[in-house]
Amino acid sequence: MVEKTLSEWNQWLTGFPEAHLLQQGEWGALKADFGWEAVRLVSGGAGAQVLFRSLPLGLSLAYIPKGPVGAEWARLWPEINAVCRARRAVFLKVEPDAWQDQFDRQDLLREFGFQPSTHSLQPRRTAVVDIAGEEEEVLARMKQKTRYNIRLAARKDVVVRPSDDLETFSALMEVTGERDAFGVHSLAYYRRVYHLFHPLGMCELLVASYQGQPLAGIMVFAHGKRSWYLYGASNNLERNRMPAYLAQWEAIRWARGKGCTSYDLWGVPDADPEVLEAGFNQRSDGLWGVYRFKRGFGGQIRRAAGAWDKIYHRAAYRAYQLLIARRGVD
Repeated sequence: MVEKTLSEWNQWLTGFPEAHLLQQGEWGALKADFGWEAVRLVSGGAGAQVLFRSLPLGLSLAYIPKGPVGAEWARLWPEINAVCRARRAVFLKVEPDAWQDQFDRQDLLREFGFQPSTHSLQPRRTAVVDIAGEEEEVLARMKQKTRYNIRLAARKDVVVRPSDDLETFSALMEVTGERDAFGVHSLAYYRRVYHLFHPLGMCELLVASYQGQPLAGIMVFAHGKRSWYLYGASNNLERNRMPAYLAQWEAIRWARGKGCTSYDLWGVPDADPEVLEAGFNQRSDGLWGVYRFKRGFGGQIRRAAGAWDKIYHRAAYRAYQLLIARRGVD
């Protein structure tokens, strides 16, 4: 086993150009500023960025988001196991970077003591937009109303530009969170995200404005052929101008400029497509509130392989499950 520094880890990742955003060293650096410790391990042809979070009584929880990276998991698990035990992990949660219908490593996970988890940290289901081809082809795959709203925003003088105004973006997020009843990160968090990823060309902040008034913003990420829409916001002004639609389209265009062929809208309700289509006009709770907007961009509904837990302290694990059932985990 070799434990890697951030720079060493990112150098190793150059051999895996399609590694997920959440396995990039900068993601670990981000989480390290907000209560986590990042440990990066390589063994054979596989590696993982493992995040540890301290719990009371000297315990911790361990988490591998969208990993491990590489194929030789069997050589890696014993090394990760040793690190987890040294940090007195209550459990190790793994969320593989794979879709449910393509995941074939369940037996390997069970062999090393994992069990399917009832709790995922990342959205289980999402919509992935195919952004390959010409722009008109991408637009043609969207719902007609979404194409109309994108063009309407441009006709109504909405302008979308790159920005480094994190204060404005954070304020937009606060308004959105209050309006749509979801939690948002702090200004310090968005600032740290931007300053870690933007210099690498992996992130852009786009703000849609009308006559100088910011109306909507998107923070979009790209790595390899994939891109992700992680954070988006709008205020309650000039909503008839459809600024969020044009901001999303410009984010897609930015990702295409980076060579990406897919655009992950990052989270829709965890329901089958027919249930989503039957219910989006009736429900607004949770991710249902944004599904109506996201569905218009023509993405394919995909379900992630889901989380697996390896339990080290069963009593503490049960207590933790009761805790997250009441308040969740950041």
